[in-house]
Amino acid sequence: MERINKILIANRGEIVSRIIRTCKLMGIQTVIIFSDDDSNYSYIEDADFSLKLYGNSLDETYLNIDLIINKAIENKCDAIHPGYGFLSENYKFAKACTENNLIFIGPSHQIINQMASKSISKKIVKSINIPTIPGYNGKDQNKKRLIEEAKLIGFPIILKSSNGGGGKGIKIVNNESEISNAIDSSKRESLNSFGSEELIIEKYIEGSRHIEFQVIGDKYGNYLHLFERECSIQRRYQKILEECPSPAIDIANRNLLADYAMKIAKKLKYDNVGTIEFLFDQKNNNFYFLEFNTRLQVEHTVTEMTTDIDLVKLQIEISDGSKIDYKQNNIKSNGHAIEVRLYAEDVINNYYPDSGIIEFFKSPKTENFRIETSIMSNSKISINYDPMIAKLIVWDKKRNGAIKKMSYVLNKLKCLGVKTNQDLLKNILINNEFSSGDYNVNLLNNKVLFSKDKKTIIAIEKSIISGILYNSITLNKKKRYFKNIPSGWRNNFYSHQKEEIEINNKKILIKYKFDKNTYEFIINENKYYAIVFKFSDNTLLIDFSGKVEKFKIFTRANKFYIYNISSGNVIFSLNERLYFKNNYENEGSFLAPMPSKVEKIIVKENEKVKKGDPLIVISSMKMENIIQSNINGLVNKIYVTKGQTVDSGAILIDIR
Repeated sequence: MERINKILIANRGEIVSRIIRTCKLMGIQTVIIFSDDDSNYSYIEDADFSLKLYGNSLDETYLNIDLIINKAIENKCDAIHPGYGFLSENYKFAKACTENNLIFIGPSHQIINQMASKSISKKIVKSINIPTIPGYNGKDQNKKRLIEEAKLIGFPIILKSSNGGGGKGIKIVNNESEISNAIDSSKRESLNSFGSEELIIEKYIEGSRHIEFQVIGDKYGNYLHLFERECSIQRRYQKILEECPSPAIDIANRNLLADYAMKIAKKLKYDNVGTIEFLFDQKNNNFYFLEFNTRLQVEHTVTEMTTDIDLVKLQIEISDGSKIDYKQNNIKSNGHAIEVRLYAEDVINNYYPDSGIIEFFKSPKTENFRIETSIMSNSKISINYDPMIAKLIVWDKKRNGAIKKMSYVLNKLKCLGVKTNQDLLKNILINNEFSSGDYNVNLLNNKVLFSKDKKTIIAIEKSIISGILYNSITLNKKKRYFKNIPSGWRNNFYSHQKEEIEINNKKILIKYKFDKNTYEFIINENKYYAIVFKFSDNTLLIDFSGKVEKFKIFTRANKFYIYNISSGNVIFSLNERLYFKNNYENEGSFLAPMPSKVEKIIVKENEKVKKGDPLIVISSMKMENIIQSNINGLVNKIYVTKGQTVDSGAILIDIR
């Protein structure tokens, strides 16, 4: 049949590069679209044709159905691949493709429409006697009705967008006093991300595991599955580590879930690649249907690594009218694969997304390691999109081998320019709960994952020293006068030079002095002796008392971004030597914790507020945060307006 010779990829980020790779193997031309923020991503060069989209908002660019359809027609494309997120589960988009004689690479728009609504999908699944979580899926979305239903179900409950996924719109509500604000916030996030305020309510099952099954169907009634994936390690209800197979599923439960998955696929007459998600109540050995994702999953890679089946190729072939060539009995799951998602985010600051320019990006090379990314050095991480930088995937014959290999990859990966979750990912891999396989969705509540031992603290302090030395060398190179006098020279030779840095929102005083060729540093009462061994190409080699260590260093304004194999990535800012406290640092002045958009201003000027009252709702990368008052007082001044975009540290509101 082979009607597909040219595909427009209606997405951005790493999935675009992933789809291009398979298209090249299949001899298919690719057309990509990109916005201003994405103008330095690798796929602009890798694609056969690259089209710039003009506009600032998602509605003007990646969610603009008419624009994308017209671009595909103008460029004589045969098909559109939606990737995941954005328009991938928008039945109107799939329908518009069909109406314009474009092949939508995914299931039929009718199936997408049925499964896009969590409430409709649950009714269908219930009709074939597959368990679902107790909850409310009704069309009556009146706030009063939602509160009544939550009380009937019994707290804790969980609110979800009926028309979306990816953790957006999800709120856990522990008691009645939280429900009203949670409904408002969940509806806003749902509307912003999926164009609908409709919510469902479910009983929150604590200590559960998140298991999903990969299913395939074609247009000729053939169905098969590619086993399960474990996706329980999540933050903000969004996955950050996935593995295949699940260490929690035995043969009996695997067969049970496979039976459930095949029943659902056949009931829907599903006709492409899809994923059925289940909640595993491990305590009671019960499984509940969660949702059916009618698209490629972010974590499809671990299934590919263990089955050696290209899921993007399958998607394209099925959409092109081909039959599934595989037989269920011939598909085996071999070895163990782990994927981690590298995000630009401030882990210790409630996982707030970070944004900025990637100054340097380099991944290691090792056997059975795969990286999915479109990021290059100088790529931009924008406030407007999901903060994922890359997916790192490894395979080994055994789970322990895969864990060891992923630890190696994360220790060697260099990503400098923004805060990332790299250290957290490393800590998860060496955590006893994870390594034993005995974990659940609450793993990230373990405070041990965020602590640093003495060895790590010393390594971080050495990275700070490398930054101070880098700064000193760089300043010396720029000198026009007194070049023979070392940086930090003082009339009183015996006194230390002082620098104040800020790291992880804490200020630290660094003392150092130069004697012959050796620097003496004092940090937090720890003393270090350092000799500059070699400096070139942003790389500094330092001799610490006979041990030479290597540091990769980049700077932007007063910020330092440093990689060392022992410390990982370290970010700190060098404060001005003469520092004056500004008016924004007074108690009662509230600053934006990250680059954000102001979604809602709850209070008015001259209004009385109490400690804990919500003041302003901000969002970044489609995730909401509520700024609450930490004092009792009067709203003195509001500095922002609804819809305004602000930088990190911008003053939002002042209370006296």
